[in-house]
Amino acid sequence: MGILGFGVDIGGSGIKGAVVDLEAGVLATERYKVLTPQPSTPAAVGYACAEVVAHFGWQGPLGCTFPAVVQNGVARTAANVDQSWIGTNIEKVMSAATGLAVTAVNDADAAGIAESYWGAAKGTRGLVIVVTLGTGIGTALIYDGVLVPNSELGHIELDGEDYETRASAAARERESLSWEKWAKRLQRYFTALEAYLRPNLFVVGGGVSRRAEKFVPLLSLDTPIIPAKFQNEAGIAGAAYLASDLGPAAFEVTTQQP
Repeated sequence: MGILGFGVDIGGSGIKGAVVDLEAGVLATERYKVLTPQPSTPAAVGYACAEVVAHFGWQGPLGCTFPAVVQNGVARTAANVDQSWIGTNIEKVMSAATGLAVTAVNDADAAGIAESYWGAAKGTRGLVIVVTLGTGIGTALIYDGVLVPNSELGHIELDGEDYETRASAAARERESLSWEKWAKRLQRYFTALEAYLRPNLFVVGGGVSRRAEKFVPLLSLDTPIIPAKFQNEAGIAGAAYLASDLGPAAFEVTTQQP
């Protein structure tokens, strides 16, 4: 087994973590998951995160994803978690809860790093857009292997609505949409991204990517679109990488604040 790291992926509905083999780019353990507490306040989420870490007895750097714009460890938005997170230093909250050194990163950005470094987008030149479909829609922009952080393109407004409320995997389940009806909404979304940014590749992640054969073939785009290698584990892997000695230097270059 190679160099090990640990990642926790905090989502609107669940918090999951695992030990990651950072050389092979695979989870070295089974994931352990707990439900995201409701309300998802900093104290409650910190306690849940500590439970996940304690399950493995992990001692070392901790990578932590968060469903928000994250700048210098601070949450600037809170689309699918309690609003009290806005302005809160995620790294300090999680470090106090776990006793570990913590690196916090936007959840989709962590997934993008994993797919670019080890996964479906490895070796792809030009612009790759990783789209995670879950409670909301997350996006990561990777250009020639370099992350452009906090893109938040799941919240683009289409037809007068924040489109993640229409096209996320949660929306499909909430409205009991068939794969065909959901694919029409995804078509609208991906067509807009294609028109705005003209990427070289779309990578679709999130838990629903395990069933990519149900909806990806229904999409008609000029840009190639493929399922993520890591599916719903990309955030864990990417966060662990960024928290390790392997990842920070390149990441910090792209997240400097003026």
